[in-house]
Amino acid sequence: MINQLSIFTENAKGAMLKVSKTVSDAGIDIYNVVTNDSAEFGIVRMLVTEPERALDILTDAGYMCKLDKVIGVEIPDDVGSLTTLLDTIRICNINIDYLYVSYSRDSKTPLAVLKVSGYAEVEASLNSRGYRTI
Repeated sequence: MINQLSIFTENAKGAMLKVSKTVSDAGIDIYNVVTNDSAEFGIVRMLVTEPERALDILTDAGYMCKLDKVIGVEIPDDVGSLTTLLDTIRICNINIDYLYVSYSRDSKTPLAVLKVSGYAEVEASLNSRGYRTI
C-alpha cells in the first residue's frame, strides 16, 4: 500500500502553485499529482517521497490534509491493459472508490492507483491473478 496525500485547497488562481511550492521547498519530491475541483474548493491528491512529513508541512501552512491508503497496481504499457485490470477487479467483486493512472519510476510501467475498501483482500486477489501491487 501507498500513503497518498490529499490536500483540500481553494479553487483559485495560483492555489496549486502554492501547494507545489510548499512541498518542493521542503525538498519533498512529488511523484504524481491529480486534482479534482468543485465551485469553491479543490482536492489535490499526491504521491510524494515523504508523505507524513509533507502532511505536517502542509498542515502547518494552513491546509486541511489527510493521508489515505491506496494500492498501486503495475499494468503493462499496452492498449487495453487498464480494461483488463478493471475486468479482473469486476470479477473479484471489488468496488473502486476512485482510480487514476500514474507511472512507476521503479518499474518504468504504468501504475493504476486504486482507493478501495479491504486492502488486504484486494491485494491478495490481484496478486493471485498475476498483478504486482505496491
